Amino acid sequence: MILPSIFYMSLGSLGSNKLRAFLALLGIVIGIAAVIAMMSIGRGVQKLIVNELESIGTNLVFLIPAEPEEEGDRWELLTLADLNALKNKTHNTSILDAAAEKNWQGKSIRGDKDINGNVIGVTHNYDFVRNIELESGIFVNGTHLSQTSRVIVIGSEVKDELFGKDVAIGKKIRIKNSRFTVIGVIKEKDKNDWGDDPNKNSYIPVTTMFHTLSPNQTFNGEKNIDWIMVKATSHETVHKAMAETAKIIRLEHRIIGDQDDFIVTSQQEILETLEVTLAAILFFLISIAAISLLVGGIGIMNIMLVSVTERTREIGLRKALGAKKSDILIQFVFEAILLTCSGGIIGILLGYLAALGLNGIPVGDGNLETSFGIDIALIAITVSTIVGLFFGIFPAYRASKLHPVEAFRT
Repeated sequence: MILPSIFYMSLGSLGSNKLRAFLALLGIVIGIAAVIAMMSIGRGVQKLIVNELESIGTNLVFLIPAEPEEEGDRWELLTLADLNALKNKTHNTSILDAAAEKNWQGKSIRGDKDINGNVIGVTHNYDFVRNIELESGIFVNGTHLSQTSRVIVIGSEVKDELFGKDVAIGKKIRIKNSRFTVIGVIKEKDKNDWGDDPNKNSYIPVTTMFHTLSPNQTFNGEKNIDWIMVKATSHETVHKAMAETAKIIRLEHRIIGDQDDFIVTSQQEILETLEVTLAAILFFLISIAAISLLVGGIGIMNIMLVSVTERTREIGLRKALGAKKSDILIQFVFEAILLTCSGGIIGILLGYLAALGLNGIPVGDGNLETSFGIDIALIAITVSTIVGLFFGIFPAYRASKLHPVEAFRT
């Protein structure tokens, strides 16, 4: 049989019962549209997270306190002594620099204006380690730390909310019961989709934070910090920097056994963990959406079986006129594939429009960014064809096995 004639015959057969064909299409359309939308959203979130993490450097190593193994055991918190040990160049060859931070959340106030955000106590060279870019002014430096200066570097959104178009440098803002002088403004960064807006961050000397916002201390009476970031000399030396960091902190904490009271991880490990987690979530969501495809496929098979029953005489006549089993088989398989591919194309269009409509909507403090690609559309068309082939083959086989004499008796 020639392909164009098969196409027109299939189109005529499906068009003879438009309502039935529409209902068969519906499950495929919904399934494909849902899969397209889920993949576009998932890719967008994945791309955003990767870009966010890579923007602060691919050669970062993170040192954080480990949770106690048993309830009631005390936490061994990190201190500035740990940071100083890591910055000591006699103990390492792969560590370029290190910086620490301590976090506090609350309101920054100027007159009758205020904004909630994260205030971060930082050490010397924090801006270098975290690749922070300034819009204006200077960042917290060693002099500010040694003098316990009440200075602050604010994010772009903090500046816009408290100062508007006015110059912020040299002006004062109040946090808790302390007043801070603005010495710098951070360049605006892209918001992310997991509830954190870096433009609402502010930075003060960690020594100042110890005396004002967060006076917490360790069991030994030392002021504790939340975590330490180590910058390796290059991306290639990250694993060596991790090993050196662990060795230095084990010596600093006088650890003898195998149980460390800290965790050393890298930017790459965090990125890989997030990608695996996102892939698992995306797979789960796509699996749920694929149920519609399964239901649609069963609907296709059901309608094709009904069609075979209704067209028994037509099949018998065609066989009597010389049609082969393969001709009948191809005819009915083609009808099933035509149905599913039509549903797939409509589903791709609806899925694309859904992804487009969801693009830019607020999520937490950021905006959702969807990502649609040609490969997603090709996957959808391939899946539609496979569904049509899989669920259409059985009805087509039944049609091809009909004997002309039995067909006319029906």
